[in-house]
Amino acid sequence: MLRTILGLIARLFFKLFSRIEVTGVENIPPQGGAILAPNHISRLDAGLVFIYMQRRDVTGLVADKYKSKPFFRWLIGAIGPIWINRESADFQALREARDYLQNGGLLGVAPEGTRSKTGALMRAKTGVAYLADKAASPIIPIAITGTEKFFSELKHLRRARLTLRIGEPFSLPPVERGERSEGLQRNTDEIMCRIAAMLPPSYRGVYSDHPRLLELVSE
Repeated sequence: MLRTILGLIARLFFKLFSRIEVTGVENIPPQGGAILAPNHISRLDAGLVFIYMQRRDVTGLVADKYKSKPFFRWLIGAIGPIWINRESADFQALREARDYLQNGGLLGVAPEGTRSKTGALMRAKTGVAYLADKAASPIIPIAITGTEKFFSELKHLRRARLTLRIGEPFSLPPVERGERSEGLQRNTDEIMCRIAAMLPPSYRGVYSDHPRLLELVSE
């Protein structure tokens, strides 16, 4: 019940204070495990993704620093998150995430691991590629723009223009034991280039000149 109420409040909040363009909702499978992989430019990103998912089993990996903030702990707790310590290799959280995916859940994880202060893509960590490999789950790339300007626009009594683009699910090749580091890095670059291909050039950051991105945008 609380989850439903918060979803309605979040939807009303975004509707009142922003103008949102959403595409690709049909790419969310009606069932089965999958990883939602968005770029991360604002604390609002998770709420924006959450309200446009048509499934009740969507949750996310969330930094455990928010557990010490009562309001955020209560708010995030409504979706039953998997808490993760981002300051260390939290294999317990990754195992929980793997099990959640293998049991058919929809899990949101930002590959960059933290918010970009510039709005442009940063070099991603290999955690999402690792998780996708262990759970044998498809990845759904998500591109978000505008949320980083939301509050500055609101201060000037303007409604921010937000976009949420949901890409088609794709699967990564298995990571071979003998090429673990190289395989995880290759798969991480694939994830980020798929996200970058849906973003305007100014948001592509460190992936702007990546050969794989150039392939994708020329297709």
